[in-house]
Amino acid sequence: MKISRVSINNRRKEFLIATRSGATYSYPYAEADPQPDSENRIGEVFVDKDLGSEAITFVLNSGEEGSIHVEQFLEYNQDPNYMAKLLIYKLTLEARKGIESCNLSRRQLAKRLKTSLSQLYRLLDPANSSKSINQLVALLHVLNCRVDLVVHRHGRREVVKQFSINRPNRPGKVLPP
Repeated sequence: MKISRVSINNRRKEFLIATRSGATYSYPYAEADPQPDSENRIGEVFVDKDLGSEAITFVLNSGEEGSIHVEQFLEYNQDPNYMAKLLIYKLTLEARKGIESCNLSRRQLAKRLKTSLSQLYRLLDPANSSKSINQLVALLHVLNCRVDLVVHRHGRREVVKQFSINRPNRPGKVLPP
């Protein structure tokens, strides 16, 4: 995602960006590093072409410089698409850890998933975000990993719903196909 323009709002103490798709996001000064304040204000802010227009760079009056990547804006604003991709990424990392400790070959795993070896490699690629959560949960199930889904309301600590997706199994045992 590319940033098309950036501005600052000193009254609200935040950076504002607009992406090429037209979406706008804010990011507070308090989250920035180095942190601007009333004595060390932002002297310059720009879309950083050296970072592929995927980040902004700001320079404080003291000469200190900092950059904020577009993913930091997306995570701070909890963009739904970004958060879904982040969940897929985290599940992929867990699947990769499970493969390292599994005694099955990748060919056997693909056979149990009823898929091709190349599809298994796509599932294990953290850079590939075009996979579904269903595929990853099935892979984790074959790897004898238990996946629990917990739903919380924003700003509340109590659990709204909790689902156990995979049945627990004895450690070290691989589930039958």
